[in-house]
Order: sequence, then structure tokens, then C-alpha cells
Amino acid sequence: MKLNRIFMALLLSLALTLAVSGCVSQGGEIEEGESVEAEVESEVSNIQANPVTPWNPEPTEPIIDPTAYIHPQAAVIGDVTIGASVMVSPMASVRSDEGMPIFVGDETNIQDGVVLHALETIDEEGEPVEKNLVEVDGKKYAVYVGERVSLAHQSQIHGPASVGNDTFIGMQAFVFKTKVGNNCVLEPTSAAIGVTIPDGRYIPAGTVVTSQAEADRLPEITDDYAYRHTNEAVVYVNVNLAEGYNA
Repeated sequence: MKLNRIFMALLLSLALTLAVSGCVSQGGEIEEGESVEAEVESEVSNIQANPVTPWNPEPTEPIIDPTAYIHPQAAVIGDVTIGASVMVSPMASVRSDEGMPIFVGDETNIQDGVVLHALETIDEEGEPVEKNLVEVDGKKYAVYVGERVSLAHQSQIHGPASVGNDTFIGMQAFVFKTKVGNNCVLEPTSAAIGVTIPDGRYIPAGTVVTSQAEADRLPEITDDYAYRHTNEAVVYVNVNLAEGYNA
């Protein structure tokens, strides 16, 4: 009986020793894993040049004004210019690796989950693909977003496309092969494809505009329009958020 108790005590002591040894060893492995992960993360940035591809042999780093704020969980890639006091929120993607360049004007906000991307603008012979470019003030872009524009949650601007100053692009709205004018509103889940939206017009929620005739008939923004001043308020908030995050 006494021998059994001694034997059990020895087994328990051995088990405890092995457990402690395993914890120490495992802890060491975790630390090594963490250091490797940190090293990998240090080599991968959310702000980076575009890769070399058959259609673009030159990597280009984004140009970002120091007063802009890019959230660590947002991605800004390639030939992108981001102006002063721009706010780029988590999970937004501004990716100029296929179509380029992408321009974002001062005091614009790119909210959570927004995508800015574009069709190929350079062919494999190094020639511009003109049909996939938009011209603004004499310069050509894959995507151009003006000043004081709000790109609300999960909206998409897919080039060739341009958005004029002081325009509000609502949640999950979609713009493709389109020029949106100044002081416009695309209400949530609306879409504009292959058209030019005149200044001061709005697209009602859920409406899809695919012909110029439809675009020309869009209602004008009047003093009693419900969202007339929405963009001003959103711009004010996001300019101050950019400043606050940078503080």
C-alpha cells in the first residue's frame, strides 16, 4: 500500500515536471512564431507600390498628403494620389495596379469597405487604352474623385470613372464607366453605368441608370430635397476624424 502511494507520488511529480517543461517549450515556440510573424508583417505594408506586370513594368508608390489619414486596415496600392485631409477608413481599397492613375481630391472621405479600382489602362505594348481613361482638366485618369466627396460605406467607383466636387455617393452605390457631376447625390444602392450625370442631380435609392436619356431625366436637387446638405455634414465629420487620428 505504501509502495503504491510512493509510486503514485513519483508519477504525479513526473507529470508536473513534463507539463511545466512543455509550457516553457511551447512558450518559446510562440515567441519565435511571433517574431517571424512580426518580420513578415514588417515587409508587407497596407500602402505599397503596384507589382510589375506585363502591362506595367514600373512600380509606382502612392503619393499621400501628410494631413490625410489611411487606416492600417485600408489598402492604398500603386499610382494613387491622395490629397489633404482625406480620410480612408478600415477595409477600404484604393488599388491602382491594373488601371492607373487614381486621384482623390482634398477633404474627400473613403469610408469602410469602399473600393476604387479600374480596368486596364496600359496594354502589353505600353500604349494607353484610351477607352478606359477619363479626362479631367486636360489630364487622363483611370479614376478621378474630386474635392469634398463622400464615398459612403461599401460603395464602388470602378474606372473608367470620375466623380465631381461636393458629391455624395451613398452606401453600396456603384459607378462604372461614368462621369458624375458636381453637387450630385447617388442614394444608397443606386448605380450609374456608362453615362454622364449632370451637375446637381440625384439618383433615387435602388435606381440603376444605364442610358444617357435616363441620366438627362434625373431629378434636380432643390432646396427641399431631403439629402441636400448630407454631404456637407459628412465631409465635416471626416475631415475632423482625419485630423484626430493623425494627432
